Amino acid sequence: MLLTKPSVLAAALAAVFLPAAQAASDEAGARLERVTVTGSNILSVRREGANPVQAITDAEIRASGKTSLPELLRTITANSGNSFNEQYTGSFSAGTAGLSLRGLNQQNTLVLVNGRRVAPYATAQNMQEVFTDLNSLPLAAVRRIEVLKDGASSIYGSDAIAGVVNILLHDDYRGTELRAGLGTSTEGTGQRERSFELRHGFGDLQQQGFNFTLSLDGLKRDRLDQSDVAWLRDSDFRREPGGTLAWVPTNYLGSDATNKLGGVQGPLQLRNYGDITPGKTGSVLAYNPAQYKTLIPGVERYHGSARATWRLDENAEAYAELLLGSSRAELLFGAPLTVSSSLRAWNDRNQALDTISVQLPKGHPNYPASGSAVLNATLFDLGTRTKQDAVQFQRVLAGARGSAGRWDWGLSFLQSSSRLTETVQNFVNRYEFERVLRSGGYDFADPSRNSEAQRQALRLSTLRPASSELYSVDASASTELTRLPAGPVGFAAGLQLRHEAMDSRTSDAVLSGTELRPAINIIKGSRKVSAAFAELNLPLLSSLSLNLAARADHYSDFGSAVSPKASLRFQPLDWLLLRANLSRGFRAPSLPEITQSTGVSYGTVLDPRDPVTPNQARGVTNLTAANPKLKPERSRNLNFGLVVSPDARSKLSLDYFQIKQRDLIDTETAEFIIANEARLAGRVLRDEQGRIVSLTRQFRNQGGRSVSGFDLEGSRSFALGQGLGELVLRAQASRLLRFSQPPAEGEAAVNGAGSNEFGSLPKWRGATGAAWTRGDWTATLNWQHVGGYRQTYRPTEAHAERVAGFDTLDLNLDWRVTPQLVASLSLQNLSNAKLPWDASTGLYDHTQGDPRGRFLGVKASYRF
Repeated sequence: MLLTKPSVLAAALAAVFLPAAQAASDEAGARLERVTVTGSNILSVRREGANPVQAITDAEIRASGKTSLPELLRTITANSGNSFNEQYTGSFSAGTAGLSLRGLNQQNTLVLVNGRRVAPYATAQNMQEVFTDLNSLPLAAVRRIEVLKDGASSIYGSDAIAGVVNILLHDDYRGTELRAGLGTSTEGTGQRERSFELRHGFGDLQQQGFNFTLSLDGLKRDRLDQSDVAWLRDSDFRREPGGTLAWVPTNYLGSDATNKLGGVQGPLQLRNYGDITPGKTGSVLAYNPAQYKTLIPGVERYHGSARATWRLDENAEAYAELLLGSSRAELLFGAPLTVSSSLRAWNDRNQALDTISVQLPKGHPNYPASGSAVLNATLFDLGTRTKQDAVQFQRVLAGARGSAGRWDWGLSFLQSSSRLTETVQNFVNRYEFERVLRSGGYDFADPSRNSEAQRQALRLSTLRPASSELYSVDASASTELTRLPAGPVGFAAGLQLRHEAMDSRTSDAVLSGTELRPAINIIKGSRKVSAAFAELNLPLLSSLSLNLAARADHYSDFGSAVSPKASLRFQPLDWLLLRANLSRGFRAPSLPEITQSTGVSYGTVLDPRDPVTPNQARGVTNLTAANPKLKPERSRNLNFGLVVSPDARSKLSLDYFQIKQRDLIDTETAEFIIANEARLAGRVLRDEQGRIVSLTRQFRNQGGRSVSGFDLEGSRSFALGQGLGELVLRAQASRLLRFSQPPAEGEAAVNGAGSNEFGSLPKWRGATGAAWTRGDWTATLNWQHVGGYRQTYRPTEAHAERVAGFDTLDLNLDWRVTPQLVASLSLQNLSNAKLPWDASTGLYDHTQGDPRGRFLGVKASYRF
């Protein structure tokens, strides 16, 4: 079955999942237990409620062949786009991974562990997004993941507008299980992977009154550079629509890249300028950037999870949880530094950037006989710039829960933190550079003449620390207030107190102005949050129930907000469920947006008034500042759908969602600032040639956004009989109908669904799986489909109008050798599918896939 046409998919699902109803005798006598399902605080025997919740079981996690939590979660079809993982190496959060349900950015998706928060990553993604780093969380300890795919601000807080991912850990495990794995690329990249998992638990909570559960896991994976991948290593994309020879011209004087400084040496080669920049003539010195670009960092991660539970009496128990994570990512930060007219250093007194002269003085060995003496040179002899990010994560949770009379109650205290130490090597000392520029002590034309002592004096290594802290106290209670003819009236209420703090600093070398071309993400702030919430479940009829919920939050830095929600659950027939939700929510301004923060980052712009390369991408510096006057973003969520389950082996659900937001917090786009340069005084800084050097931005409330679509999900199991085993089919498809917002302040809204106007947002994402179990063997085939999308970056007609969709197949085979030993083999990306060319990125869109190609893994697990 293929997901190429939605109509075909719908017909196929209907044929598979709607057979004649069959009785499930093995479930007739099953004992129903009250449980809490993500999206509600009221205990219920109903697993399928008014909220659309996708559950991923322990068996499905194992059968996926994935070795990390983010790799697994990124296959969720509701993960439309704008999710970043460790492939986003050019960020302040390198080595991390987040999740963005509905494409609404990572800060709108709330990640919980056992229903409680964790500290966000120590610094902000894109200097704005506060998010949970999934790489800091364990996989070995996970027993189940529940994904709530509608807004839940009324239950969990302001950052649950797009949905909630609740990671449930083992809490009553008994026995010991050890798992180890090896993996390698089959495509000659040299990338290898080693992993292990350990679970251990003892004590029977029911019989002995206690349980202790421990898990450990580790992963070590080699770095993947662009030069390791065959179809990327030459950086020659002239075969692609709108592609060029993506080499970097350097070592020239003035603004004319053909005015060469020195000759062929090291990585420099003579190339035709027109191959690099269409329309140009002559030859230039240029280098292949692939040798300096990491696609996937080398990582080493270890996680530990421990939970102890004690039964205090028949009606109460106490528990304590500890999560620890240690991770390290290492990557190539970039090519050796290029010094040019845009070279700058930080002035902490003025909170601004100082321009550093690159004018060769008369008497310098490289001073030209005629023409410009403005230098553009790459300091190759200083070596590749590298970066290592080390993160220490912890979460401590202690609490008690129980029942007293007709009330169930819970009380917990949580502390969590994320601490980052980032080190970089082979950056350049500004003061030493200025000295050798004046004295002529460094040869830019022929670096081989420079002494090692001089190189070492120019090299600069720095350290950047960052941390985030979270403290929380939660108290809740639930009960059945009374009984109506249709059933009991459920009620829940609770209080929460939180303290959030973030301290993301920069290096001493940056603050002193020593580092050339610094990147800065300074965030310093804290706040207190208090919240009260209540929930009421009313059975109006035996088949109809109404759930009402509301949450009031008070933030010490901007004020208060109330988030109400109403849900209807209607089951007119045993096999048919109808559900609907309507809620209002908000997103509080993040600490980087509202508190003391300063950002300096680097990007590219298309400047139609550039005197040298108009409408060609040019690197610029972005300066970003917080705004203490921000209002929260407000949202309204609407969801309705149906679930058809004709028998215990079949289920089909269809859910529509709509999210409307206003007062979105963002900065103006570079295109908007450049187009309105005349009236935005001081926002665009140009050099003496008239080329843009930097853009200045500040966070503001601007515009609104409307997002809508639907999710289709089905499952069906077949008992094949006659020794043929059992077959289980599962399918999910998400269709993004609308993702509409203004591209810039004051402009009309445009629909970005199915384009990369607001990040790549394919209209269709699909996931289909087939698991066949026969005797001691289980084979699982998972298919992922990512739809194509319209290309909004088209500076010339040569650029393709669309970015193609792509499909990947993952195969996992388990063999139970003995009752204790299971051997597994997995092939990720079985068909070795290649990511499609995306001219807007210059390579491919890393939010939709990765470039590893086919990857082979073997694992063995033993249960003692």
